[in-house]
Amino acid sequence: MRLNKAIASSGFCSRRGADALISEGRVTINGKLAELGTQVEPSDQISVDGKPITESKPPIYLAFNKPIGIECTTNLSVRKNIVSYINYPERIFPVGRLDKPSEGLIIMTNDGDIVNKILRARNNHEKEYVVVVDKFITEEFLDQMRNGIPILDTITRKCEVEQIDGKCFRIILTQGLNRQIRRMCEYCGYEVWKLKRIRIMNIKLNDLPKGQYRHLSDTEFSELTRLTSSSDGSENASL
Repeated sequence: MRLNKAIASSGFCSRRGADALISEGRVTINGKLAELGTQVEPSDQISVDGKPITESKPPIYLAFNKPIGIECTTNLSVRKNIVSYINYPERIFPVGRLDKPSEGLIIMTNDGDIVNKILRARNNHEKEYVVVVDKFITEEFLDQMRNGIPILDTITRKCEVEQIDGKCFRIILTQGLNRQIRRMCEYCGYEVWKLKRIRIMNIKLNDLPKGQYRHLSDTEFSELTRLTSSSDGSENASL
């Protein structure tokens, strides 16, 4: 097993986080400094900052309704970081992020493998949002949003967009570009006033109170496992 996967499987952090730790010289294998791409055996002792990482823990999957103003970072020195806000008794981290002015569903976990499987664009997993903009929506705007917008040196994928009322629409993305919806709207001459994520794959926000979390149900977990079973979880998959 590759070292970054072994660290992620322990629940310590994601694979990307593990690669950062290895690059910083903070990881050792049997007392020797580790290198990126190293293969490890179950008998090897992996340590981070001189402390052995724990054995694999039972996976934790939480659905959290992130309020506006909370930052999706594991950096505990950041004011209003998501980890401190939730204050869960075990180490967990967010799957992806919602920017600070946005709210809604985010999955928190200790399973580093599932992070890549959900986030990689090539896996085509859906994320659904409800968006309120600053002026009345036109058919031209809807068509532009559906058929691809030039942002961040690429063209966004075609996506499903449905008007809810005068200034509100629903959008389903299979990408996760930085501030994608806000940038798409800005290109079309609109400003986002409110952005709320209501679904990630089969996990729905429903009536979960703002600022609260819940454990995924057995049914949700089984379906999530099925949907990600053939997904690319490698660190080389494109974002």
